[in-house]
Amino acid sequence: MAQGEAVVAAPLQTLSVHNFSEKLSEQTVHFHLLSMKDSFFLWVGSAPNLSNLAVAMCTKFDPMPVSTLVLGDASDTTPNSVAQRLAKKTGKQVFISYNLPSSNTGLSLQVENRIKQEMVTHPDKF
Repeated sequence: MAQGEAVVAAPLQTLSVHNFSEKLSEQTVHFHLLSMKDSFFLWVGSAPNLSNLAVAMCTKFDPMPVSTLVLGDASDTTPNSVAQRLAKKTGKQVFISYNLPSSNTGLSLQVENRIKQEMVTHPDKF
């Protein structure tokens, strides 16, 4: 390096976006993932809406991550449950917007399995 040259560090990538879709239970389900340093936001749905938002994170006080519903119907526990399981699996803070009918438990299971499959295929995205 010549005298007077500045060392420029490569910028740290702090955000990444990853999208994927899958046909589950006769409907196309879209997944939009925004990864940050120690957390991620996952939107799941078949139509462009944001009907709920849950957040979950691990604590040193309980082996089960804590979660809360920030937006949406409190009687629908699906977003909280999915957020808790993802937080436990990744050790990260998880924000999730789950915009599918929670009455279809078969679909919910397929959605979670598809997310897990994507985590195996693209672990760097989570």
